[in-house]
Amino acid sequence: MSFYQWMILSLGPTNSYQSILIISLLTQTIIVFLLQYLESVFTLLFQLLQEVRECDTKMHVLHVLSCVIERVNMQIRPYVGCLVQYLPLLWKQSEEHNMLRCAILTTLIHLVQGLGADSKNLYPFLLPVIQLSTDVSQPPHVYLLEDGLELWLVTLENSPCLTPELLRIFQNMSALLELSSENLRTCFKIINGYIFLSPSEFLQVYAAELCKSFCEILKDITTEGQVQVLKVVENVLKVNPALGPEMFQPLLPSVFRGIISGERYPVVMSTYLGVIGRVLLQNKSFFSLLLNQMACEFGQESDQLLGHAIEMWVDRMDNITQPERRKLSALALLSLLPSDNSIIQDKFCGIINISVEGLHDVMTEDTETRTFKDCMLMSASEEPKVTEDEEPPTEQDKRKKMLALKDPVHSVSLQQFVYEKLKAQQELLGEQGFQALMETVDTEIVAQLQDFLQGF
Repeated sequence: MSFYQWMILSLGPTNSYQSILIISLLTQTIIVFLLQYLESVFTLLFQLLQEVRECDTKMHVLHVLSCVIERVNMQIRPYVGCLVQYLPLLWKQSEEHNMLRCAILTTLIHLVQGLGADSKNLYPFLLPVIQLSTDVSQPPHVYLLEDGLELWLVTLENSPCLTPELLRIFQNMSALLELSSENLRTCFKIINGYIFLSPSEFLQVYAAELCKSFCEILKDITTEGQVQVLKVVENVLKVNPALGPEMFQPLLPSVFRGIISGERYPVVMSTYLGVIGRVLLQNKSFFSLLLNQMACEFGQESDQLLGHAIEMWVDRMDNITQPERRKLSALALLSLLPSDNSIIQDKFCGIINISVEGLHDVMTEDTETRTFKDCMLMSASEEPKVTEDEEPPTEQDKRKKMLALKDPVHSVSLQQFVYEKLKAQQELLGEQGFQALMETVDTEIVAQLQDFLQGF
């Protein structure tokens, strides 16, 4: 009998102290030898969990079970049936023991991650647990909230579809956002989880309430919190460019004001430009309405205000560090072309500068053929390479990829877009007028542009 077999067989309720020592040893050696003895380990740990009476020992056993599930991930699936059936009983029995319930929540987190989309079968038990743990009107939330939110998040990430019960739990969110606690970041991740899972159904029910909560939060929040709120709004605009701007319209004037006033925090300015860039690129009619509204507020003509916005955009482009957002800015400003508007033509040089910067960011050159390719483009046939050390993609990862395939940032070639917009501008103004416009651009920038557009 090997040392590890002896440790496994020594697990039992007769000597709780010995069992705890063995559990500690198992935890340390589990990575190397676990798979060989997985069925035995899991079965005996489960028996021990059922038989021991001390609350602390049950917590120790649950901790090791969580470690086992976390280490082997999907390979745990054949062995968890008994645990899945027992946990509801243990949850009920632990009503007066909040720390034991925390341990159960941790086990459920790893269980959901291991089961993936099959975790939907746990919903009759899982969703009421999340409901109770994240309800701030219930006393247990003081102990259970942090783990409950994490369980809520992984449940969404691994959910294959939105059920009415899972949608209903979101009623807890409004009160959670009012807490403005250290859990706010997880709350935003949960909101994003719903947006990616079923945008139409979720936003139809909760968009108005969410927008109201965000308006309140933004009155008194850190810079980081402000960015997190606006990233949620940006995701709404990604999943629903037609209706998203209207749903979160009350938030957009402050974003526009921030751009015009030259927001001093680069990360905030970058997020502002990302939000307005989405609206400009994917919902021109709403952008026009917003521009007219802001022009009235500033007491300017809408064209004049647009000119100021473009000026600020060009001036603060360096605030944007993410290649995706930099490409989005180039696409958004190029979408203003072709135009015979004197203000836009006056800003033509800036638009071209941003476009060339964007091309430098996203174009990769094939040294043999001397041709360029937009590295941001994605195709449905591309499968992400997963190494043995990496976790397989969650259901949410798959949803985000499907969303990216529809996103102009990943579906539109910037090189092609630049060419088409310049060609349309040339056709609108004629050769002479277009050449006069191009002369406003620095000769070095023009040379770089021509280099990128070779072959068109």
